[in-house]
Amino acid sequence: METNEKKGFKMPSSFVILFLIIAVMAVLTWVIPAGKYDVDKAGNLIAGTYKQVASNPQGIWDVLMAPIHGMLGKGDTGGSIEVAFFILMVGGFLGVVNETGALDAGIASTVRKYKGKEKMLIPVLMFLFALGGSTYGMAEETMAFYPLIVPVMMAVGFDAVVGTAIILLGSQLGCLASTVNPFATGVASNIAGVSLADGIGLRLLIFAMVVVLGVAYVWRYASKVEKDPKASIVYGLETPERHAMELEASDGDVRTLTKKQSHVLMVFALTFVIMIMSLIPWGTWTNFFSNSVKGLTNAPAIGTILGKDLLPFGEWYFPEITMLFLFMAVLVGFIYGISEERFIDVFLHGAADLLSVALIVAVARGIQVIMNDGQITATVLYWGEQSLGGLSKPVFIVLTYIFYLPLSFLIPSTSGLAGATMGIMAPLGEFNGVARSLVITAYQSANGLLNLISPTSAIVMGGLSLSNVPIEKWWKFVMPLIGAVVVGTVIVLVLGTMI
Repeated sequence: METNEKKGFKMPSSFVILFLIIAVMAVLTWVIPAGKYDVDKAGNLIAGTYKQVASNPQGIWDVLMAPIHGMLGKGDTGGSIEVAFFILMVGGFLGVVNETGALDAGIASTVRKYKGKEKMLIPVLMFLFALGGSTYGMAEETMAFYPLIVPVMMAVGFDAVVGTAIILLGSQLGCLASTVNPFATGVASNIAGVSLADGIGLRLLIFAMVVVLGVAYVWRYASKVEKDPKASIVYGLETPERHAMELEASDGDVRTLTKKQSHVLMVFALTFVIMIMSLIPWGTWTNFFSNSVKGLTNAPAIGTILGKDLLPFGEWYFPEITMLFLFMAVLVGFIYGISEERFIDVFLHGAADLLSVALIVAVARGIQVIMNDGQITATVLYWGEQSLGGLSKPVFIVLTYIFYLPLSFLIPSTSGLAGATMGIMAPLGEFNGVARSLVITAYQSANGLLNLISPTSAIVMGGLSLSNVPIEKWWKFVMPLIGAVVVGTVIVLVLGTMI
């Protein structure tokens, strides 16, 4: 049956975009001259040593094999198998935690605790959501909270925008200021060849800045709506009957936080504390952890029981933190009393939820495989060195931030964007005297900004749909805050070049 309905343009998936980039890069290996840089003892490229070499154009077979080599590694291009496996274990861990209902019950318990003083929920909940975004990339998980928080905010005299902002702004401002988010900071750090904890101090500063800005902005708007309902951006789209109906519906879903769930939340928080502690390079300031582990492993009985390969905090990387999430998933299952069969089921489902992210990392790394095998990476870096080499460090980092804004729209996947670009941008920053960790901070700040407003983001569109806030109304509400966040982030990035 024929239809006259016209299909609108639909943005291709991250997989399609990244594979097209691989193909384009393969074509460019036939056009761009091949070249290489000398490297130092640490394996870093030495600026000013570029020279042309014989070309090595890539063909169809190379394009098809690029994602495979991107996962397993080839030649000088490391594989992403460690990162991909880590992501799957994080997914399994989150699957087990979600099975306990501890996160949902924790938020519901917080909402109930502040009943009668709901305005105080704005800073409390926004900080909690931001913490989730900054540490484990909280995104889709927020969908469960809209039916609970939005009706509460509406019923006490605010509007749907306030409830939406608490969840959407809270979580995504946290992602913007990722500290140890494995899907943004973790993937980018691995590709850039630096520790996940490198630059964490500056990211914590950005985290504090954007959360304070966000809370102040939402609080100010909520106060205006509280005094005058007509000040609401969605005034006329809501009715008192809807407020009462939604609140009544949400009351039935509020869950009490049990003792077991409290223990799960403690383990959940402890997991990320241990991860952060393990990745900080403590050896720069103290030998406490290394000496403590050395003493334990050298002890006759204890050393044998613990294992001679035990690593101290400061020397952990993806294999060790992968083990951490796997162990903590088992611990959560034990604490909550999840049966073995159910544990395996929810763990595998949690890992499956992040399988696409793990595969995106491999496909994105395939771009670097093609460029390295075709020996055009050094040439592209040389062009960048020539065109940007005269720029000051502050100008370079600002241009990097601007560069990532449109790219974040083109490649909405944080992992995919890191894989597609960090192999070039990190060493280019180093050529200009900008730390690789600062380039990573610029990338995730720009990418996180787009995740607040992008119509191609499932997080944005899903949240707005659940709260019945039209996207044009959301844009009108959030744009002044976006401007403040951009200015604040650029200032911090520029300060980062002076440290």
